[in-house]
Amino acid sequence: MASRDEITITQEDMRARYAHADRMADLVAMWEVALSDGVHKIEFEHGTTSGKRVVYVDGKELIRRDWMFKLVGKETFTVGATETKATINIDAVSGFAYEYTLEINGKSLKKFIENRSKTSKTWVLQLDGVDIRVVLEKDTMDIWCNGDKMETAGEFVEEGTETHFTLLDRHECCIKAMCRSIPISELLQQ
Repeated sequence: MASRDEITITQEDMRARYAHADRMADLVAMWEVALSDGVHKIEFEHGTTSGKRVVYVDGKELIRRDWMFKLVGKETFTVGATETKATINIDAVSGFAYEYTLEINGKSLKKFIENRSKTSKTWVLQLDGVDIRVVLEKDTMDIWCNGDKMETAGEFVEEGTETHFTLLDRHECCIKAMCRSIPISELLQQ
């Protein structure tokens, strides 16, 4: 029987209460990756004594490998609704120090972000009190809203193209891609 100063707690309660502390002990890297369907948080645990590797995406465990004898290597998985390929590289730096790098679609995270800024455009707005993240994929003209691919209607207009879609079932929206042609008279003057 427990005295007044003692607290009895079950093993399940203990795991639930302190699960984050156990996870944090081996957490060695965390990245946030913005894709069309949202910003995804990738966390990586690496037990350098046991070789344990665990990959979490948006808090969900995707990969768990316990007792690996090889401490360096790669873990490959997919992220998001578009199942974008991601790879965590584990390299020895010196002694028992390790470097962890993330590749997205075969590119370093830095290169992926640079390329992404050229191939997509993102707007964050509030509509009817709701936070909305709209992403235009410039290469396909696909539009994503808060993680969902939108139904769109595209049309060619004199100045370029217009892509129409609806937000929150009642707000008609249009993204215009304008192409400016320079008259020959202006070119000759330059």
